[in-house]
Amino acid sequence: MNERNMSRRTVLGGAALGVAAATVVAPARAQESAAQSEPVLRDPRTKYTNEPFPEQKQPWPALQSKMNPVPDCGETSYKGSGKLTGRRALVTGGDSGIGRAAAIAFAREGADVAINYHPDEEADAQDVVRLIRDAGRKAVAIPADIRTLEACEGVVAKAVAELGGLDLLVNNAAYQQSKEDILEISDEQFVRTYETNVFHTFRFSKAAIPNLPAGASIINTVSVNSYDPGEELIDYASTKAAILNLTKGMAKQLAKKGIRVNAVSPGPVWTPLQVAGGQLPGTMGEFGQDTPLGRAGQPAELASLYVALASDESSFSTGTVVGAHGGDGNP
Repeated sequence: MNERNMSRRTVLGGAALGVAAATVVAPARAQESAAQSEPVLRDPRTKYTNEPFPEQKQPWPALQSKMNPVPDCGETSYKGSGKLTGRRALVTGGDSGIGRAAAIAFAREGADVAINYHPDEEADAQDVVRLIRDAGRKAVAIPADIRTLEACEGVVAKAVAELGGLDLLVNNAAYQQSKEDILEISDEQFVRTYETNVFHTFRFSKAAIPNLPAGASIINTVSVNSYDPGEELIDYASTKAAILNLTKGMAKQLAKKGIRVNAVSPGPVWTPLQVAGGQLPGTMGEFGQDTPLGRAGQPAELASLYVALASDESSFSTGTVVGAHGGDGNP
């Protein structure tokens, strides 16, 4: 055999070996890729604690940093994917609980975020400001007791000025006190619950709307109590029913301006509301235990719902309510 033929045979043999090796490596890589793409499934019954919460109480409005256990608002778990890049959001009650979870998620999705909170919640609010800035976004802290028209209009005006505009409003702040008997509900409590919950939703929305462009979103926080009122929360539950109705009516009206209005409806979720009078004395250990999932929710579990409703991907959803009730209630 001459040198040329040997060289040709060597080349062909090497090619054959290469093909053979590829057939061995390719399935291995395919298996590795398949393993990497395996979904990570978590049993919703045990994803978060299902142990009864210890009895505890704080003066209103309470700090979540002092709760036991501290609520999970997605501080370490929420990962963004650019769904809200360049958006400008204002979240009321953004220092803790569900508002905090929404603010963190918005920032990690690319939005600049202003949060409103009661002045007594400054410590929790500064944690959120740090988390927003750690996400590379602008954070604006606006402390105010929002029970007056002047305060509501002032917060919106400051958010618009500091953010350079506004296209996303989350009306989430709330006041809740449990009373076993209607005779125990003072007129002051009833008025305060409506001023904080319903009036702020109306006033913030009214102040924000002239600044909202077509494509903007308003998201209100309602409750399972909007549909199935707890007998110890008749004043709070009635405010949430009012906000539900306001959401649907505003959605119809603002559709003409290209502004969507939707709501998220939490069930029992572990937030400072519960330790600041939201539960009857001696019943903290029962909170959330009667849901079909056997536990209360965590604020982090609702963050993606606010993101989805805010995103342009949900452009045909308005007048909609998304529930997170652990298996109970509507919608």
